[in-house]
Amino acid sequence: MHKQLNLTLPFRTALGRDDFFVSPANAMAIGLIDSWPNWPSGKLVLAGAAGSGKTHLVHVWATVSQAKIIPATDLVDADIPFLAQGPVAVEDVHAIRGDLAAQKALFHLHNLTLAEGNTLLLTGAADPKHWALELPDLMSRMQGTTVATLDQPDDMLLSVVMAKLFNDRQLMPSLDTIPYLVKHMDRSFETAQSLVARLDSLSMSEKRPVTRALAKRVLQDTL
Repeated sequence: MHKQLNLTLPFRTALGRDDFFVSPANAMAIGLIDSWPNWPSGKLVLAGAAGSGKTHLVHVWATVSQAKIIPATDLVDADIPFLAQGPVAVEDVHAIRGDLAAQKALFHLHNLTLAEGNTLLLTGAADPKHWALELPDLMSRMQGTTVATLDQPDDMLLSVVMAKLFNDRQLMPSLDTIPYLVKHMDRSFETAQSLVARLDSLSMSEKRPVTRALAKRVLQDTL
């Protein structure tokens, strides 16, 4: 069978509040986001593995608060006083481990934002105590921030996440595909993203619908 040339096409990720499914794995995080601006000390950390919903919640919060969003790795070249003029979200703070210039910029942004009476949302792959930042003053401020953890998904949340990932790519899997995947896959958001991306690619290249049979092939290839 000849395979179709597989082009990487852009897809839109739904990041609205109504697109976020609340379960025990993320209820505390969404509750704290919804409690803004009444955060202790005016700041909050969202901690969780890749794909756990941190970026989604950042955009939910930014829509409500009109906050600016910036990756931590871009802080060195950022206009810190400008960012501090309103609420600001800094994503993936764990990624600036070893980057002292970015850590100094975040320290300055942290202090200036709070001094201006604004709020600060930070995200990372784990609790701040595991970020191993080299700037002691910054590390102490991160560890003094309220942390909302997004845990690994239960069956219901994983099913909803898979459905959302397929929908973002405008894919309509057969009714038995998602239950089959949830039952047999490694239980993580990152795995869910990888499987949906691979199913999308295989479905496109072979001009086949996304079915349980196709899902079984993809899962077998990962073993």
